[in-house]
Amino acid sequence: MDKKIFSITTMILSSVIILKAQNVDRAAVTEVHEPVPPVVTPGIGTAPPSDAIILFDGTSLDKWEGRNGIPAPWTVGDGLMTVLPHSGDIWTKQKFGDIQLHLEWRVPGGVEGGAGNSGVFLMGKYEVQIYNSFEKYIYPNGQAASIYKQSIPLVNVCRNPGEWETFDIIFMAPAFNDRGRVTHPARVTVIHNGVVVQNNVEIWGETKHIGLPTYTKHPDKLPLRLQNHSDRVSFRNIWVREL
Repeated sequence: MDKKIFSITTMILSSVIILKAQNVDRAAVTEVHEPVPPVVTPGIGTAPPSDAIILFDGTSLDKWEGRNGIPAPWTVGDGLMTVLPHSGDIWTKQKFGDIQLHLEWRVPGGVEGGAGNSGVFLMGKYEVQIYNSFEKYIYPNGQAASIYKQSIPLVNVCRNPGEWETFDIIFMAPAFNDRGRVTHPARVTVIHNGVVVQNNVEIWGETKHIGLPTYTKHPDKLPLRLQNHSDRVSFRNIWVREL
């Protein structure tokens, strides 16, 4: 091989090697090696993931209580809990802030089923509505999977009364400054029966039946609440992951 050609070839190969090395170095600059995410085993079927806090497994209401700390008065049987009309709401004994929440609910069927009215109150204050919106009309910002009186669900995916429904909720709690003003509002995503119906929606304040929602400063963590609206709504497989 001609010495000149050999020299040029060597120079080119050297340049390629250097450039490759530089590219590797540039890539390494953006690689982050800590922290390493903890391993969580996903549930099979309807089973919860390994890091979930089980709030109701079908056997007891030990994780819940009634008003003023009395034992939760709803009924338990056949792996589910059911609203006992006129007995009041129930609250979790544990308090939560940012969470992933899973729960399954069923409105009663038949003539005595009523409106199937209930709700899950995040931090005990911000309601995701439960309602028989398969066959009963209510104002859209009050139907099933609405952020009650605030945000209409993108679509209605309710099943027949008597069939089980699923909520998967991602909730980010509000934050307040020292003066009690909101520094960032609560936000929520709701997946109803596998379909996104609330997409990172801003919550305007505490749920109210009458009047506009407003925020009042509260602790970073508060109990979850399930509503007793005197309809025999049932629940099962409730778990939560703190975020």
